[in-house]
Amino acid sequence: MYNGFKLTNSDSGPGRSRKYLGPVFCPGFRGLGKSILPLWKIEVLALIKSISGFRGTIGGQAGDNLTPVDVVECAAAYGSLLIERNAPKKIVIGRDARPSGWIVSRLTISTLLAMGFDVIDLGLSTTPTVEMAVPALSAGGGIIITASHNPKNWNALKFLNERGDFISPSDGKRVLAILADGGFRFSEVDDLGRYEQQSGWIERHVEAILALDYIDVEAIRKRNFKVVVDPVNSTGALALPPLLEALGCRTVLINEEMNGQFAHNPEPLPQHLTGLCDTVRNHGADLGISVDPDVDRLALVCEDGALFGEEYTLVAAADFMLSRKPGNTVSNLSSTRALRDITRQNGGQYFASAVGEVNVVEKMKAVGAVIGGEGNGGVILPDLHYGRDALAGVALILGHLAEQEVTLSELKKRYPAYAMIKDKVELTPDLDVDGLLEGLKARFSEEECNTEDGLKVDFKEGWVHLRKSNTEPIVRIYSEADTEGAAQALVDRIKTEMNAIALKS
Repeated sequence: MYNGFKLTNSDSGPGRSRKYLGPVFCPGFRGLGKSILPLWKIEVLALIKSISGFRGTIGGQAGDNLTPVDVVECAAAYGSLLIERNAPKKIVIGRDARPSGWIVSRLTISTLLAMGFDVIDLGLSTTPTVEMAVPALSAGGGIIITASHNPKNWNALKFLNERGDFISPSDGKRVLAILADGGFRFSEVDDLGRYEQQSGWIERHVEAILALDYIDVEAIRKRNFKVVVDPVNSTGALALPPLLEALGCRTVLINEEMNGQFAHNPEPLPQHLTGLCDTVRNHGADLGISVDPDVDRLALVCEDGALFGEEYTLVAAADFMLSRKPGNTVSNLSSTRALRDITRQNGGQYFASAVGEVNVVEKMKAVGAVIGGEGNGGVILPDLHYGRDALAGVALILGHLAEQEVTLSELKKRYPAYAMIKDKVELTPDLDVDGLLEGLKARFSEEECNTEDGLKVDFKEGWVHLRKSNTEPIVRIYSEADTEGAAQALVDRIKTEMNAIALKS
């Protein structure tokens, strides 16, 4: 329940419904004071159709959840886009280890074959591996069957273009329009596509990382790192061991059975990594590695069992990269200032993008960045491909530790010590969020304000970024300052102003 609402995603957009149940008494925002408002009470559907793909919970009513009917329609809409674009009629498919993955994959593959596409099935794989395979196989696109960090009852279809990048917002909108229109066309019997299973792509992915000029394999092997790995019962258990073995690491695996029965919440956040922290301490390991189910996010644990901090995964990887290949960097507006500081120290320029991997990649290409990513542990290395890649992040950070001859905790101490607060406020559907952000911008007009993606306000003591979620009825509030107390004070200040604006509206 959200402030008197029953919610699963948001109150507007494709695939959502709402029903008016009359005025109710509940907070306008949680933690911002209470008001009596004529509120909508929402029945929100657990199928989210957006420009970045389709995700939902397995089972239930077609149109409300990710059912076989919805999978077929979504796959057909994507296939129709590729036909419109005259893309090569070859598509690469891969999936994580969720229990529903095999079913969703079979439905997707059968739909594409029926539209005349040849399908190359990588089976259990990782998001970055599929991204690399698409251009290598001269395919017209790719589909990754994964709900990333969402719980096991979720799954999703994520769409790639012929370069192995996530499709653009304009292409995403076109897929939604095709889906809404329906009328999909399928091939006659003599024009059906061909199906092929291929293995060995994770090995090729690892080989490509090891072949990078700045990955000193021998130096890393000499350190003989002991590493604890938590692949959270998904395909990280396939991908990380061969990489670490090639780098001469001694590996301890936990939660390694690839059954999709996640041993803990699969998002690599501090509260979910206590088991990894304990195992690192108990085994006297040099570090711990956690990845999400599709292996595009990387979180680290120091040798003492303390968290390295997901915001600093990209910072450390970039610090090493910039020492070997100076240049520009990019992260999104909600990421730590530490990347900006490290980039400037190495003589490069830092650029910020709107939140979302596709936006980060677009900005990286525009400014010729040598590395970029997001503060959720996502590292993007253009020399490999334009996508978040936990395997690449591991190699860069192990290379950094080997070169500097330090522990992970010692490396962390070298970086600017910023504290970040990640908060949110839950919305009432009748609230004008755009008007709220405009009101906040007016109230902080003397500060540096950025409206590229929501509202980011830069204060002398830190920054606050507010943006409406695309998938939940919330406004995310991220803040950063020199101390946790200062960062929290900025959030509290923003919430106070939000409440004042809401009461006036």
